[in-house]
Amino acid sequence: MAIKAIVLDIDGTLLNDEKEISAKTKQALINAQEQGIKVILASGRPTTGMQKHVKELQLDKYEGFIVSFNGACVIDCKTDEMLFNQAMSVEDSKAILEHLKQFDVKPMIDKEDYLYVNDVFDNIVTLPTGEFNIIEYESRGGNFKLCEIDDLAAFVDFPLNKILIAGDPDYLQEHHVAMKAPFEGSLNAMFTAPVYFEFTDKGIDKAKALDSVLPNFGIHAEEVISFGDGHNDRSIIEYAGVGVAMANAVDDLKAADEITLSNNEDGIAVMLEKYL
Repeated sequence: MAIKAIVLDIDGTLLNDEKEISAKTKQALINAQEQGIKVILASGRPTTGMQKHVKELQLDKYEGFIVSFNGACVIDCKTDEMLFNQAMSVEDSKAILEHLKQFDVKPMIDKEDYLYVNDVFDNIVTLPTGEFNIIEYESRGGNFKLCEIDDLAAFVDFPLNKILIAGDPDYLQEHHVAMKAPFEGSLNAMFTAPVYFEFTDKGIDKAKALDSVLPNFGIHAEEVISFGDGHNDRSIIEYAGVGVAMANAVDDLKAADEITLSNNEDGIAVMLEKYL
């Protein structure tokens, strides 16, 4: 069956380790759109953190979509219409943020132009490569201004698509079960990278977002090819007619239909040459 849509995770999949889309991959995706194939970016990033790549890949010209917040929101890039949105309730958001106070983590929430954190100077996580300013990275990546709020739980009076939690990878591994325990079965909680643990509303994932929107455009799962590298990409790999794991993907994804080259080796372009 012909491919009608290409679904792409961003970090570790579309972007190489320099956080760039290579010329070969970019051209392959523009060529696909010129053939009438819809390109969809599906990421844990906030909507604002995806706009740079919308412009770069001309998704606004070719009527592509972005799936943001791990599937909590879908936007039509040409019209800016919100096609799907499922946020957590204010009550659930407050409960999560209150519960997180007992852990040595850095919760981050966003609204409009701002990323809200407890302390802009408490910003360092320790990665295998050394210390890293995670709050600066998130604010710049999402095109957010920063604002300090001493008590995020008390502050929140609006629905949240996602609560992002950053921390040292070893600490998150040790404590993530306790962090999610009060919300088991009522909300989604998952790792999106060793340094990130995230909450979204129950049932939310990237595949649900796609399935809520694509049939309205005459596109069905078997006509989709999806690419991913992380735990939060499992749903799109399983949803698509052709699910493709990058060579740099986590082991859990390696049961995909295909394994392509890494994000540094134009793995997307190589696989599109095979299927398009």
